Amino acid sequence: MKLHSIRRGATIAVATLALSVSLAACGSDDEGSDGGNANDNTSSSDSPMKESDSGEETTGAGAQTFGDGCAEVPTSGAGSFDGMVNDPVATAASNNPLLKTLVAAVTSIDGLADTLNGQEALTVFAPYDPAFAEIPEKDLNALVEGGMKDGQDSTLYKILAHHVLPTNADPAAVGGDQDTLAGDTLTVEGDAESGMTVSDGTVTASVLCGNIPTANATVYVIDKVLTGVK
Repeated sequence: MKLHSIRRGATIAVATLALSVSLAACGSDDEGSDGGNANDNTSSSDSPMKESDSGEETTGAGAQTFGDGCAEVPTSGAGSFDGMVNDPVATAASNNPLLKTLVAAVTSIDGLADTLNGQEALTVFAPYDPAFAEIPEKDLNALVEGGMKDGQDSTLYKILAHHVLPTNADPAAVGGDQDTLAGDTLTVEGDAESGMTVSDGTVTASVLCGNIPTANATVYVIDKVLTGVK
């Protein structure tokens, strides 16, 4: 299922997108990455617990997440694991402090956020802000401007779709070669215990926090932007 085959939703307001003045702060603004199990929508009192790196027990939607970055996720509010599990993926990402630049890129393309929110099942490899900060500011601004102008015909759209799978895949199912909504393939290796990577054949990213639950998707926060779009 290609995103360009889906009817666009309502227009997302992008007039306030001031990416050109915020790129330099991308690396310093990030305070957390996300985690959870897309199929674990139980309440905190009924969910299993896991012990974080700090020795504290994690309950609720964050109980099945993995990766060192998960310790940076807020413990309460809309950007917490228990908050994100209740929202569709684009909305959940907008509440996450690590994904500000990704959200700015998504909302620069008319209707894309609504399209992602409206899907029943997705897997999203979400680059955190410092990953976008590695792209030269001039190039990133040009991508965003192209997204605003050309929408789903833009290079930015192809890059974003390159990070999305049309299935909701937990760590047991996400491994191996996976077809993306851009019509190409990503290769996922490793597991929750040993660490996980995702590669497009040009760029290989590490999963910082995986198995994050949202209402319609599983999110894996990664440390690189996968730009190897053919």
